[in-house]
Amino acid sequence: MAGAIMSTTDDISLPELNELIILVRQIHGFDFSNYTKASLKRRVLRIMQLKKLAFWELKNVLTNDQLFFQQFLDEITVNVTEMFRDPSFYKALNTQVLPYLATFQHIKIWSAGCSSGEEPYSLSILMQEAGLKSKSFIYGTDINAEMLGQAKKGIYSLRNIKSYAENYKQAGLPGTLTDHFTIMYDAASVHNELKKNTLFSVHNLISDNVFNEFQMITCRNVFIYFDSELQDKILEVFYNSLCSFGFLCLGSKETIRSEYYKKRLKVVNSRENIYQKIG
Repeated sequence: MAGAIMSTTDDISLPELNELIILVRQIHGFDFSNYTKASLKRRVLRIMQLKKLAFWELKNVLTNDQLFFQQFLDEITVNVTEMFRDPSFYKALNTQVLPYLATFQHIKIWSAGCSSGEEPYSLSILMQEAGLKSKSFIYGTDINAEMLGQAKKGIYSLRNIKSYAENYKQAGLPGTLTDHFTIMYDAASVHNELKKNTLFSVHNLISDNVFNEFQMITCRNVFIYFDSELQDKILEVFYNSLCSFGFLCLGSKETIRSEYYKKRLKVVNSRENIYQKIG
């Protein structure tokens, strides 16, 4: 008897999308209700097309297959990153933020939504080159435990490192990016001295609260996937996590819409959306 052919679909309705959000929240504890619906729908459809699943089949496999849910989570949470991404951002940190951070006795940095660790390690290199590594500690967090596993290893393909090298150069840093790695055949491992001041852990920006006090928080290319209500909720977590005169760094693709927080954060760099908490 021939196997059944799985049906496919090119679209799902808003009620179906909401049904999926409820299912994921009830079974897996992840709440995507405040993700922008257009972005969430686009990514769900991509999963359905890649896996050749109809909507009812998607619900079934999400209910019964934990491994598939991990793949689903990988796709929904958008793990696109690179070292020294947007070099102008790192230039701005180097010239406008680090001189101020240097006045603190200890510097704690939170890289939120860090994916596979490229940004926390970029920040670690930046602190090292500024002579601040000995008094700095970087926390990298993400919702995706599998990505964090890669981050903890600190091993990246040599091909990727070579592509990141141009970012490093444009950021205006000395030497080359490979100076900070041990080359192993077709891979490169982050130097242990950079790993020593870096800790990776799971943190859900949607549901988890403040876990430390920081002198700087970076969260780039994350807000754009959330609606304004969730953005405000996460801004509250960031604001309460910053020490007085600490820095919130969102990057050029993000913006703060909330008038409440606009009044409580001083603009340091409008292009890169870098803000300082008013004391």
